[in-house]
Amino acid sequence: MTGWLRHGGRHGMLMSMAGMSGDGGVLAGVLHPPVLFFFLGMLAAAARSNLHIPKAVTKLLSLYLLWAIGFRGGVEISHGELGREAVLGLCAAVLLAMVVPAYTFFLLRRRLSLPNAAAIAATYGSISAVTFMAATSVLEARGIAYGGHMVAAMALMESPAIVVAVLLMRWYERKEANQVAGATPARGGWGLLFHEAFLNGPVLLLLGSLAIGIVTGDRGYQAFKPLVTDAFSGVLVFFLLDLGLLAARRLRSLKEAGPSLWGFAIVVPLVNAAAAIGLSYMLGLEIGNAFLLAVLTASASYIAVPAAMRLIVPQASPGLYIPMALGITFPLNIAVGIPLYLWVVERLWAMA
Repeated sequence: MTGWLRHGGRHGMLMSMAGMSGDGGVLAGVLHPPVLFFFLGMLAAAARSNLHIPKAVTKLLSLYLLWAIGFRGGVEISHGELGREAVLGLCAAVLLAMVVPAYTFFLLRRRLSLPNAAAIAATYGSISAVTFMAATSVLEARGIAYGGHMVAAMALMESPAIVVAVLLMRWYERKEANQVAGATPARGGWGLLFHEAFLNGPVLLLLGSLAIGIVTGDRGYQAFKPLVTDAFSGVLVFFLLDLGLLAARRLRSLKEAGPSLWGFAIVVPLVNAAAAIGLSYMLGLEIGNAFLLAVLTASASYIAVPAAMRLIVPQASPGLYIPMALGITFPLNIAVGIPLYLWVVERLWAMA
């Protein structure tokens, strides 16, 4: 058993927050209740039901999820065992979490508005905890070891994408505003941009909760366990139900965007996984850790990023980034990506 699995409490915490049971494996990743409630919301909207969740409630749900995800991530990082493998793995995770939203933003901004480009870039730069859990269940079934630090890597990869995407969006907004006004870019603009990116309310809550989780560790987790773990799945149900309602009502946006975004949601995860596998190979990471890094890099967020984007960039359309992440990329990774990434890693490492 790996170092992470020896800590049953932490394993149970993450499995509960992902809405999965340890025995469910990949099937639980596809059919876990919060995702099904997302599709219930889409069905309700398609049937023109009057079901709705008040905006004040959805804002509170978003803030709660950002706090719980950040705090949980900080607690996991505080458990880290920082050997060479762990340090290299965590550095690679953070690097990929910054590079992916940057390059995808530049790909998207020529076809989409800045808010939509930023939201999609953040979505694909961040991660899906459910996809990660499905991947760990595959490793456990195959008897392949992986390090406990990969849970910390998962936590560390959630917030950089949001910061990078917001930073790029604000920079281009200022650049376009200066061009329209016929003025030269203001000096000292980067200071303001970093202030907006890091001290924006939702981002500050996410990063601050992460820091507090690191500082307080298990002591803090025990104090907040009923909220950060036990209540998480219930809150997530209402959040994804509301996202399903929004996504279905704005699904026309994805149709109008054309096949390019469908292709993006399929091709980009594969490219990201290939980059993660290549980087892991160069760094000499173990098979299990390389596979999990590929899965994390290939996944797309449908919890943390939508919670943040709805508060930071409300003009971005959930009808684009939510269906792309949850309706295309998530099932692609579960059904095809996970076995494909593991097959590639095993073959490549066998040749080394």
